[in-house]
Amino acid sequence: MNMSVSDLSVGCRFADYFVICGLDFDSGLETDRLCGDNLHISPLDRSYKGKVLAHYPDNVHNNKFDEHAVCMLCFPASLQFRTQKHSLEPKFHSFVVTRENASRYYGFSLIFYEEVRNRNICSAMHTLQTMYITELSSGQTPPGHRKGSGKESSRSLPRSFKLAPHSGAALTYYDITKDKLYVAKSIALICQYPYIRVAQLFLENLFRSLPRQPGPGLSPESYVYNLLYEVPVPSPGQALRLYVPPSEPHLDPIPVVIRMPNPPEELPLLDYPLRVMFSTLGVECVVQLFTCVLLEHQVLLRSSDFNKLMLVAECIVSLLVPFSWAHVYVPILPSPLYHFLDAPVPFVMGLHADSSAITIGSNGPRNIAIGSEAALCLVDIDKPDIQLPEELPIFPHRTPFIEELNHVLDKHQIIRPETEPTKLGVPLNGTSYKHMNDGMSSSCTLPSDGLRRKHSFHDVLEWEESRPLNASPPASPRRAPRPLYRLQRMVDIIVKRAGLSIDDVDADTVMPTTKKKILNDEEQYNEDIRLNIAIRETFLNRFVHIFLMYENFVIMPDQDRDSWLSSRESMVNFDKASFLSDQPQRHRPFLSRFLETQMFATLIDNKIMANWGEYDANLQVFEHRIRAVRTNSLKRIKNAKWQVKDCPPELLLGDIGRRLSTEVTPAAIAQNNRTFVEKLLKECKSKTKRMLLEKMGTEESDLGLGCEVSITGVEESTMIASLCDLLERLWSHGLQHKMGKSALWMHLTNYQELEQCSNSTKPIDPNYLTPALAWCVLRKRLDYLSSVGAEVEAQQSTSGSRSRDSSRGGSRDSSRDRLSNSGTLERKSSQIPNPLRPLPENLTFDMRNVQAMTDIKTEIGYARAWVRLSLEKKLLSKHLRELLSDTTLLRSQYKRTAFLRCEEEREQFLYHLLTLNAVDYHCFTNTYPTTKLPYRVLIVPSRKASQTTANCWLSISGANGESTPKIPIPRNTNEFVFHHKNLGILSTLRIGHDNSGLSPRWLLDQIYVRNEVTGHTYTFPCNRWLGTGVDDGSTERVLVAARTRERSPRTPAPAPHALSPTTHLSTSTIQHMIGDCVNAIVKWHYQSKREKDANSLSVLLCGENGLVKCLEQAFLCGFKSARLFGKNLFIWDYFTRVKDEFKMSLCDESNVQSNKGCGVAYNCRQDQEHRAIWRCYCHLMDEINSVGRSLGKDGKFQLFICLSLREHWLHRMLVPMSMTRVTAEMYEEQSFLRKRGLLTFLRQILEPLDEFDIVLENSLTQGI
Repeated sequence: MNMSVSDLSVGCRFADYFVICGLDFDSGLETDRLCGDNLHISPLDRSYKGKVLAHYPDNVHNNKFDEHAVCMLCFPASLQFRTQKHSLEPKFHSFVVTRENASRYYGFSLIFYEEVRNRNICSAMHTLQTMYITELSSGQTPPGHRKGSGKESSRSLPRSFKLAPHSGAALTYYDITKDKLYVAKSIALICQYPYIRVAQLFLENLFRSLPRQPGPGLSPESYVYNLLYEVPVPSPGQALRLYVPPSEPHLDPIPVVIRMPNPPEELPLLDYPLRVMFSTLGVECVVQLFTCVLLEHQVLLRSSDFNKLMLVAECIVSLLVPFSWAHVYVPILPSPLYHFLDAPVPFVMGLHADSSAITIGSNGPRNIAIGSEAALCLVDIDKPDIQLPEELPIFPHRTPFIEELNHVLDKHQIIRPETEPTKLGVPLNGTSYKHMNDGMSSSCTLPSDGLRRKHSFHDVLEWEESRPLNASPPASPRRAPRPLYRLQRMVDIIVKRAGLSIDDVDADTVMPTTKKKILNDEEQYNEDIRLNIAIRETFLNRFVHIFLMYENFVIMPDQDRDSWLSSRESMVNFDKASFLSDQPQRHRPFLSRFLETQMFATLIDNKIMANWGEYDANLQVFEHRIRAVRTNSLKRIKNAKWQVKDCPPELLLGDIGRRLSTEVTPAAIAQNNRTFVEKLLKECKSKTKRMLLEKMGTEESDLGLGCEVSITGVEESTMIASLCDLLERLWSHGLQHKMGKSALWMHLTNYQELEQCSNSTKPIDPNYLTPALAWCVLRKRLDYLSSVGAEVEAQQSTSGSRSRDSSRGGSRDSSRDRLSNSGTLERKSSQIPNPLRPLPENLTFDMRNVQAMTDIKTEIGYARAWVRLSLEKKLLSKHLRELLSDTTLLRSQYKRTAFLRCEEEREQFLYHLLTLNAVDYHCFTNTYPTTKLPYRVLIVPSRKASQTTANCWLSISGANGESTPKIPIPRNTNEFVFHHKNLGILSTLRIGHDNSGLSPRWLLDQIYVRNEVTGHTYTFPCNRWLGTGVDDGSTERVLVAARTRERSPRTPAPAPHALSPTTHLSTSTIQHMIGDCVNAIVKWHYQSKREKDANSLSVLLCGENGLVKCLEQAFLCGFKSARLFGKNLFIWDYFTRVKDEFKMSLCDESNVQSNKGCGVAYNCRQDQEHRAIWRCYCHLMDEINSVGRSLGKDGKFQLFICLSLREHWLHRMLVPMSMTRVTAEMYEEQSFLRKRGLLTFLRQILEPLDEFDIVLENSLTQGI
């Protein structure tokens, strides 16, 4: 391809710069102090400062040369020295630099070692070596060399100290008279596109051609000039042939072809081989890592090879198409930038295996703690090994997805760690599968022996699904696949029948296998490109089927581009709730979290921006594949039925990667910290606003205000989990020392220890406290003693004045005032004492409750439980303010630049959390259903009969489906505490007694029950008697809960007005009441699953003004209950007489006249229907009488109504009941059962309830 230099524009060059980095001999030997204090190690192992010696050209218009960043990434471990005893093989690695506008450019560096001929440098190195040996021999520990091993180190080296020729000490020793000194040097290319194969081939062959030998061939300068000025980047869809230096100077230049993909038919450029990543990590490990990247966790890669760090990072990010990583992206983290690990934002970073930055502990020369380990995914590429974050959801259809990937890799004959490279059971190359998998099973979070985290129910479901043939069952990962044994048996049978010896038979003759052909460099590259396309299309096809119909749920704006951009963060761009409602239940945890990520929000933004002609390349590829699937031209996944819906994606931390500076000056580090603080505050504001608006929308719908519900149970729990992650990142920012996995819980426990140590009666253990914490304790103790002294003086002066007042003639004040033990003056209150003592609202009280939870095992779990509990009690903002008020503790744990020490941002953060108190959350109650909690019961009897001689008991039921056994009520007390597994939101309470003793009758006013952890208080109104011979004769009653909004009511709440038999209501009022109740029940059945709990249905049926109470008023209307002699009649007495009449009619089936005695002439079909209803009615009455012996007549009536509604019998029984003689005797003409219009209304209003399956609590059904 012929093109002049003038014709080649700067923007389409293959390479922008050719760079040479190394040691500046003019500056001399200078230690790189940005890598930390390294005087404790040998001078040969120390890091020295390098410099860009030359770069060509001087500058490129659209890619300004960043000398500092390029030099730092060309030498990620800084400049190193070697001797001839070290390995001096050149090493190649690539790197990436992110500009401020989020665009990237790539670098390719070849590090080699050249001999140092400068005598000054050699002498300086020899001098440093002599000083180091002198310090060791004199017993002086070099600065920073403090090891807390607990053993006394030798004060001096032995006289016979010698360096073994191949020992580690010999490698780090430099003798100027015997050794040759070598220094690292780098030649590098800076390019706009990652054509790694061409760059590596060019640099390696260019190095081999140095120094220039006389003879034919082009000079190295000619190749560099050609690559910089004469080779363009091919246009999309086109290929270009260029020439690189040969491996030997006398050979011809090597032609190499590069190609630029053509979107949307082709995927974006990827020149890194996915083969290497899958053959190193394995399929399951890659899928787990891919899941962490999708959910925007912090991902830290670790390897001893810089090139592998870059390869894995680029490969895993390339699989995100059509999404893109928009956060911090540093695949190779140079040692001067280790402070980036403290960034409380999502990142993908790579760290060298020899780095001390990931050392967790208080000792060591350089110890940099990782910000938040709760959301950290740590991948050791060399082992391989992966440690996953806690509570990581499973990728949708994970098992079929792994099968599909295994199929593609098997087709290309890629050996992986989880596959067994055997042939007929014989290991290849002497390496068995067992040894290959040992590294993985130690800590990799995969279905193997050595699991790090507990398996969820979704894991078990995935393992039970169809499994790839080459995958092992979870219990035995190292067992050979069964097909190998079958093939071995077939071979044995064939050989035996042929009469041959197995040694004489070639395995390939019996069972031919496809031997992988040895490929040259060009063929291997082409094969890698084909595998890259197949793997990436598999990943993209998965996204296509997940979001196949996503366009239907994108909410397009009805405004222009500028207006939309200005209000983008507050806009609702995607109907998330509708999307999640259509997904399988087990996939919702992953999808609900993924829809909250920045990459998904960016995709939706790009979709909207396409309306104004701004097209994103990844989005074009994605939509092209979607159209192909819709037209049935692309089918890769079977039985994948996906539909989509979502809500406004949050644009959080979007430009954090482009605003981070790679400078390491104090001003640059301060600017980076300021950027982190601003982004954290912005994220806090966005999350709290989102939680508040979504929750308020749900409550408005519950109140019937017509607001569309846009939040589901999964989404609410996801947002609260996201808030917990945010708090962890806030408390991890700017930590002085990392002491545990949860920075928030560490701060809380330190605060709790300080509060306990403030007690003067408790001695201080100096071995238990850190120096900073001990100083805080000492300061608190001094403050406490000074305050006690002041109180004593005030007490003495008060007592003196009081004695003077009493001598003057009066102790009226002393009868009303008293001095508390703490020295504060309290006044006796004339108000009625609280029925329940208020719970403490301090931080440590909730901490003790969380620490008592036995089902939590980790610090992260304790921290999340505490946050959920505080949020449910509406004390989160108050608790955190109390925690942060201890400035001494705060200064001892956090740097000055930490978020928690920025007063203005901290106040705004607490204010945003305070807004969450406007709504009610049950995030603690619903998240920990197995936790054992204390419940306090307060029984408020009436003054008429406050005591009983009977043995009383109660049983409580809740929304979690749990019911307590019968709990005995202690005698002579009305308040007690019991412990039980979390009942959830309380719904019903059964209370009764055995009617024993001389005076068993008991008149109950109401009962209070309080959860002693969450503070939720429930009132169970009663206002009825318990005992035979009084009221309706009930010794057991079922009460329905009424939630008390106040956390601790000061006075007993007045019981709700109960509708008694003497209450006379008009028929129209009763009709409206019944209609409202039925409408409420119908609406309840159409609510989301999250709202449909037993508590709300029980209230609608049996609560005050519930359907049972309203039907009771209907049956009481026109009821002749008053009797001149004897007791008044109850509705149940009428039901019993109807049953007797039905039984008499059924016993005389042959006598037609007896049937007509009911007042109506039947035809045959009506006769059969009514007889069936009579039998059902009598059977139900017998069941209730046999089971509910302790129930009173009103309790039996409630049970009858509930069971007949559940069995869909109630509206069918009304007409036969109205036709009986008993109805005419006991009801007036204007009653519901005798007036045709009212009876028709009653039957028709109840008939719609037949459409629903009414599920009742066990406490309401009595086991029937």
